[in-house]
Amino acid sequence: MVDVMAGIRVLEIAEHTFVPASSAILADWGADVIKIEHAERGDAMRGLTTTGVMDLGEGKVHVLLEHSNRGKRSLGVDLSTAEGQAIIHRLAANCDVFLTNKTPRVRERLGLDRSSLREHNPDIIYVCGSGWGQRGPDANRGGYDVLGYWCRSGLAYGARPVELAEPPQQPATAYGDSIGAMTIAGGICAALLHRQRTGEALDVDISLLSTGMWAGSAGIALSLQTGQPWAQREPDRIVRNPLTEMYRTSDDRWLMFSCLQAFEYWPDMCQLVERPELIADERFCNHDRLTENAPTAVALLRQEFVRRTFDEWRTRAASFRGQWSPVLTSVEIADDPQVTANGYVGHLRTKDGIPFRLITTPVQFGGEPNQPTRAPEFNEHGDEILTTELGMDWEHLIDLKVRGVIA
Repeated sequence: MVDVMAGIRVLEIAEHTFVPASSAILADWGADVIKIEHAERGDAMRGLTTTGVMDLGEGKVHVLLEHSNRGKRSLGVDLSTAEGQAIIHRLAANCDVFLTNKTPRVRERLGLDRSSLREHNPDIIYVCGSGWGQRGPDANRGGYDVLGYWCRSGLAYGARPVELAEPPQQPATAYGDSIGAMTIAGGICAALLHRQRTGEALDVDISLLSTGMWAGSAGIALSLQTGQPWAQREPDRIVRNPLTEMYRTSDDRWLMFSCLQAFEYWPDMCQLVERPELIADERFCNHDRLTENAPTAVALLRQEFVRRTFDEWRTRAASFRGQWSPVLTSVEIADDPQVTANGYVGHLRTKDGIPFRLITTPVQFGGEPNQPTRAPEFNEHGDEILTTELGMDWEHLIDLKVRGVIA
């Protein structure tokens, strides 16, 4: 594993997932990330007990906290005090990146605005992640990924099956947050490269809304060209390619095929479903005929796929020349052989030695996966940071603790 961000120091004042997960990625890549938490309760994520349909209290590991805070160091500070703000300014003086999801109004009130920080470090890269962007009527409104990334961006509307009365929820918790986090991490890397080349420290602004719009940007571009909103296909749509369909198995599981050159792979499909006579069938004997009779071909394939189980088809289709994939659950994917071979799941232990697993960052350097390390306990590194790195003596440290300036 290559620590491509070794030597980079990040100061983070952020909660929940969107922004914290971006610095978790940088920590996976070798950066030193100091996480500033509320002096009493810590990151609000530490108190989150449910999400969607799942109870986070069922296990002994808060995996959502681990996901977005792995590899960091924690320090609890009361940012509402002048002394707490002074600590932040001293830390910022020796950091490469400042990262926050506080709104512009809050940053101004707490002395975390860009001009205040750059008084102490003119070379710091100032990064803001938000729900809606740094300008406009909603700049000071909070927002979560289900709002900015999923709903307002057009993705929820585009994902609604025509038979449902309302748009669906996101397919996973922190879905837009995690995608947006990788976007922030990429923006930080680009800003660091720019600073190295030119000496200029830039501001970096990324929102959940802009990330969601980028995820749907190809569909939005087509919509702007045609005037039609991107939406799911009608059940009675015109089918032109029987090899770009999803087929149900006997145990109510699914396989997705995406062979864009239908006739190229039609003979292989006929062999797969043990219907070789369909290869020369006049209804499917060339590209035009297959396209013309695609609905009939789909009906025939559906009859064949429903005869066997999901596992049987996965075994049989392993040698299929065309492009396909099983539709897996979020439990199954962790032990998928392709996932295991590429190290897409990391094995960790909590401070108390409890084992758990997290998804590794999707970018690999030097041909090896990045192995994440656990998230910090609340204020786990507070004393070390303040004494060793800021040079505070113990008498001063204890006084700050007694008055609640630090945890």
